[in-house]
Amino acid sequence: MNPTPFNPETDFPPIPFDERHCRAALQLKEAGLPWRPHVGCFVWDREGWIEVPSPFPEKIYFILNLGHFLRLLGSIEDVVQKLVWLPTWHQARQIGAKLGIEDKELSDIFSGSAVPGPGQDLLALYGKILENLRR
Repeated sequence: MNPTPFNPETDFPPIPFDERHCRAALQLKEAGLPWRPHVGCFVWDREGWIEVPSPFPEKIYFILNLGHFLRLLGSIEDVVQKLVWLPTWHQARQIGAKLGIEDKELSDIFSGSAVPGPGQDLLALYGKILENLRR
């Protein structure tokens, strides 16, 4: 059975990730954000290590079966090295809490006259995490 790929012309994106999110997540990785691959994580294969086509745009994959990724890439350490983790909003909030990001900083994302557009709120949260990692 062949997978049905995401069609950006007709389908609503199930995730907010685009190139901006991928680049921001790469900055988080480079700043030392710790990550251990597990089921439930979205990842970006920026170098094209995974030969199986992604069901999502931008070479983004969802880890539903970690064993499958280990067969494709090697060890857990290889997965960490070769892929970039794209934390979801929920995961990013948990990271923020562990890093001591105050609720006030998070509410600032939504203050002002304009509500952030789809995905913009997650980018702002990535920015808060990056600021904290660089301190």
